Amino acid sequence: MMGGMASEETRTLKSTTPPGSATARGSAITRDSVAAPEEGAAVPATRAWAVRLVVVGIVLSALNLRPAITSLGALLEEVRDGLGMSGSMAGLLTSVPPLCFAVFGVMAPRLARRFGAGAVVCAGMVAIAAGLLIRPYTGSTAGFLAASALALMGIAVSNVLMPVIVKRWFPDRVGSMTGLYSMALALGTAAAAAVTVPVTEALGGGWQSGLTVWAGLASAAVLPWIPLVRDRGAAPAEREAAQRVSGHVHARVDGAGPVRQVHARVEPPTLRITRSRTAWALAVFFGLQATAAYITMGWMAQIFRDAGVSAGTAGLLLAVTMVMGVPLAFVIPRVATRLPHQGPIVIALGVCGLAGYAGLYLAPAAGAWAWAVLLGVSNCAFPLALTMVGMRARTGAGVAQLSAFAQSTGYLISIPGPLLVGVLYQHSGGWGLPIALMVGLMVPQMAVGVLAGRDRTVEDEAAR
Repeated sequence: MMGGMASEETRTLKSTTPPGSATARGSAITRDSVAAPEEGAAVPATRAWAVRLVVVGIVLSALNLRPAITSLGALLEEVRDGLGMSGSMAGLLTSVPPLCFAVFGVMAPRLARRFGAGAVVCAGMVAIAAGLLIRPYTGSTAGFLAASALALMGIAVSNVLMPVIVKRWFPDRVGSMTGLYSMALALGTAAAAAVTVPVTEALGGGWQSGLTVWAGLASAAVLPWIPLVRDRGAAPAEREAAQRVSGHVHARVDGAGPVRQVHARVEPPTLRITRSRTAWALAVFFGLQATAAYITMGWMAQIFRDAGVSAGTAGLLLAVTMVMGVPLAFVIPRVATRLPHQGPIVIALGVCGLAGYAGLYLAPAAGAWAWAVLLGVSNCAFPLALTMVGMRARTGAGVAQLSAFAQSTGYLISIPGPLLVGVLYQHSGGWGLPIALMVGLMVPQMAVGVLAGRDRTVEDEAAR
């Protein structure tokens, strides 16, 4: 599976010519007989401009992977009033993103194998731009949901394929490039939450214009991928590795005419990802950290407001939590790739989360800024999960399957969390039970994160 993105393997060829024949006596595959590919199959040199385009494309794409969600959160009350949306429908709307990520993310590896990862990401950015442009002007709740789903479909496939592209184009810089991507994602998340309301007011106060403006950023993200749409082969770094082990073998035949060239191409076997314990651990880790992140984005400001903090200050506290991901999303992946086991980082982030939840329960207003910072640090489990996706598979095909499995399964796991917090809050009349739920979810997150951080690959586990 995913043979277009995986390097080929070499197979030893044995002569099947009957003993005693001239060919059998003279034939031998020796070290000297292994030659370079024929001239027509020469591997092109790495093009610096293409690498630069990929870097720009990764950054711009990452900036667009959350504004569709956080910009809506900033104007949700206005959207509800404008469309006559019920409270239950608004609750459904907040659960649509992880549902779409789970459903559409599964399709990403198959689409990448058929059209190429660059082409799929380019189409994903087009879908985001179209969805964000259309949804404010549909005039109905159903149309708004459909257009949102279109944008979220583009986000879902891009979510899955970003680690694949990083692995293919930058195999020796997975940590730094994942950090750059995660930092841009965190920046886009925070910017949409902080800027959408002021931009809406500057454009006349209509929520439609405040949501539409983010389609412009998505349109800009389409441009770097256009020259790479037809590049359906391996990335330069992967081509060079494939050339070294491509199985182009020359068999010497003494006295039997010219040299005969044999091409031994072995497609990688389909990876049975569900047989890997590491894949399951990473999927559960991804789901639990996503649950914590969506609970934080959806409810933390309300916790502070119920404790007596003003609405403006509560918004700033949420922005602080989101902004913490910008520098740490660059640092954590670089540190993770230098460690044989990422478990210590998982534990450190989990302890910060437990401390933040304890603070929200014991003194939510008195130590509000400290709790916001601690929860922001804890939410950096997301870039760590992406980094481990790139580290737990050896090939581009393996990364694609692992990324799709971990993210799709993980987002399915995350769907009930924010809704359950709301139910507990409504029926208990306070934040004690919801915070207890958050603490209870953090403990297994740390446990499965340690398992996912072990130095092994899903290919080896699936083979066993």
